[in-house]
Amino acid sequence: MNTIDYGIESRIGAEDLPDDGARSIDLESVRPLPRISVHAFCESEAMLRVMERSGSDRRMAKVNLRINNGGIAAAANMFASAPTPNLIILETSTEPGALMAELIPLAEVCDPTTKVVIVGHHNDISLYRELIRNGISEYMVGPVGMAEVLGAIATIFIDPDSEPLGKTIAFIGAKGGTGSSTIAHNCAWGISNLFSTEVILADLDLAYGTANINFDQDPPQGIAEAVYAPERLDEVFLDRLLTKCSEHLSLLAAPSMLDRSYDFDRSSFQPILEILQRSAPVSVLDVPHAWSEWTRVLLSEVDEIVITAVPDLANLRNAKNMVDALKKLRPNDKAPHLILNQVGVAKRPEISPDDFAGPLELQPIAIIPFDAPLFGTAANSGRMIAEMDRKAPAAETFSQIAHVVTGRAAVKKPKKAGLGKVLGMLGRK
Repeated sequence: MNTIDYGIESRIGAEDLPDDGARSIDLESVRPLPRISVHAFCESEAMLRVMERSGSDRRMAKVNLRINNGGIAAAANMFASAPTPNLIILETSTEPGALMAELIPLAEVCDPTTKVVIVGHHNDISLYRELIRNGISEYMVGPVGMAEVLGAIATIFIDPDSEPLGKTIAFIGAKGGTGSSTIAHNCAWGISNLFSTEVILADLDLAYGTANINFDQDPPQGIAEAVYAPERLDEVFLDRLLTKCSEHLSLLAAPSMLDRSYDFDRSSFQPILEILQRSAPVSVLDVPHAWSEWTRVLLSEVDEIVITAVPDLANLRNAKNMVDALKKLRPNDKAPHLILNQVGVAKRPEISPDDFAGPLELQPIAIIPFDAPLFGTAANSGRMIAEMDRKAPAAETFSQIAHVVTGRAAVKKPKKAGLGKVLGMLGRK
């Protein structure tokens, strides 16, 4: 029999093939996939739905995916007159004894650099070994889920020895004036200080950003230079634009000037997001309260989203609309985090936390009481809350938020009932 050469061999040995053919994949651990072209050939309706769902996932945002009906023969027929993509995913119900022979016509028209993943229906170790020996990149026993598909692609195209992508956390207000920026800045400072990890805070509100004021900085350059010169953007250029705020926290400041209009294309901030992911373990994005193409694209691609709201009706309506929109943008990701801020303003009618959380189907991870003297003094002095009063309940609440958004277990409960059920569960781990 002819040797079928489809490229690299799988990194997973045959002995690792589980009895049911499905590997346990944590979807949250799968990193965004690079710009590659993928053709999937599906024989069953179930596999077709899995590929369609995979194609809508944010980790596939850069992938050019084409889904086709049919199996190995359909692939061989298509690529007899068309170049092969970076990856071919084939579903087949062919018996193990006939599979190698059926693959030969496809091997004859495949580019040597094309990778092939096969989804079969026979849990046969001998078949697995023979396929891997002949250059198939991966063999999975169906039915498979979206996590297995994305995990298999990531195994082939993402170098496990490369530096892991940093976590991106976007903070956005349900309405102007909710204090989302203040919370983002305090959380960025808290993450860098609590965990001694490098954090980059990016102020994306180019016209009215306040990060430079809140950290008492006046940088000559910042995020505007990165947005308007994406062709120059690399780690060295980014380093020149950053301002050091503390030992582990760097700021990519907004110009906060009105000398021009700030109209951006939908992909204007994607190069910045990519370079931030490569440059620091954690990047905190202070996103302005707006709903445009670029904010939609940005929010669809970050790892965590935090919505800050004030407990009134307009905030509830806006937060509900945002949560619903994000479910459609990020169908395979967990829901955004909710923070209720400025709670308990004297003589102001408010919606109770339970009534606010009900329509959203979200429990707030933090409830921050209104404290004008503390927050006002901190803002006017260019310092964070924990720098002003480390023992203040708000400082401890920011510490707990930092634990939640980074995925770390909470160390202890806050002194006041500022945190929801999420922190209680984390504390019991």
